[in-house]
Amino acid sequence: MASGAFASDGPPTLAPVESSAAFLAAYQDARRRLFTAEEQEIAWAASVWMAAYNIWEALHGDRPLPDDALRVQAAERLRRTNA
Repeated sequence: MASGAFASDGPPTLAPVESSAAFLAAYQDARRRLFTAEEQEIAWAASVWMAAYNIWEALHGDRPLPDDALRVQAAERLRRTNA
């Protein structure tokens, strides 16, 4: 989830796809082990889930509505989940 949310500073926003990919690559480098294909898919799916949750929270709570980054990035993020 962190790969999608790390760019938020204030109202929730979704990091650009390229930034999330760089985040995941740096994470794997730091732990000195590459993700399996399944772990890659899970990591990308978690970033979509977090963005969708932020929208749900905004619609049902007191949080501000996130920008339209999920709508713009959804197809590419879902492609990377192999969904």
